[in-house]
Amino acid sequence: MKDDLSKFLPLAPAALHILLALAGEDMHGYGIMQEVARQSEGAYKLGPGTLYDNLQRLMDQGMVLEVTSDDPRRRYYRLSSLGRKVLSTEISRLEGVVREARLHLRRSS
Repeated sequence: MKDDLSKFLPLAPAALHILLALAGEDMHGYGIMQEVARQSEGAYKLGPGTLYDNLQRLMDQGMVLEVTSDDPRRRYYRLSSLGRKVLSTEISRLEGVVREARLHLRRSS
């Protein structure tokens, strides 16, 4: 199964942040932008163009779904099961990168 997911990896920073934002609950676009800023402590901010271009790409790939809501003015988005698997695989990949980085830093100090 990991080989099937490898075609999505590594995730671009914007895609990673969007998937992370949607991991907890369904959100509308502005909510995603706020959650990304919160999770990154303001270090990473998505503009509307970047957000919606990436959301469209993630929906085309089947990682994010658009869901109906009571508010017709807002589109809500949900992480699909594929998106959750890709996110989990990417987190594991990044943990490996961080482990390697720490080993190299310890050796060089």
